[in-house]
Amino acid sequence: MSRLLIVGPPGAGKGTQAALITTTYGIPDVSTGDIFRANIKNETPLGMQVKAILDRGEYVSDELTNNLVKSRLEEDDAREGFLLDGYPRTLEQVRYLDELLASKGQALDAVIQLVADQDEVVARLTKRALEQGRADDTEEVIRHRQEVYARETTPLIAVYGDRGLLVEVDGLGAVDEVAARINEALASRGITATESSVETA
Repeated sequence: MSRLLIVGPPGAGKGTQAALITTTYGIPDVSTGDIFRANIKNETPLGMQVKAILDRGEYVSDELTNNLVKSRLEEDDAREGFLLDGYPRTLEQVRYLDELLASKGQALDAVIQLVADQDEVVARLTKRALEQGRADDTEEVIRHRQEVYARETTPLIAVYGDRGLLVEVDGLGAVDEVAARINEALASRGITATESSVETA
């Protein structure tokens, strides 16, 4: 089973591709957003901490985020493989993840980076906002989100690039085309769909 991470700018279809990857490779989608929501819903001690922070409109700290991810990765379905989505977001979280996996004799196999021309993504999201009547999603707001993403992820991408883990994939195009590019890029690194997922597909 594979240990993967996916990154990509807002509007590049990361969520859609993450769902396809987890099915194809037989690994769970470990999304920090989902982890936060599940812990809050189940009223776990960590979840109550997260809820209080979010209710105040503040960011969840690296330490708390790390603890939540650690707890999720220790669940049975994620012990041998997973797809991380939305984590790590800071260099401190990268260091923590490195140490956590190393303590189990594990490491990331690849980091999938969905690459998309910013102007095309902005045009796509602006059109979607108009179609869905989302007046708050102006071009200015959408461009700001793109800039925040670039600023936050550039240091992480540099780290994983230096380690030779980065797999760049063009994120624009039909969903199945992008999925095929991802599968091909991973296959070139010896990462293939699991037998169990092929049997159940």
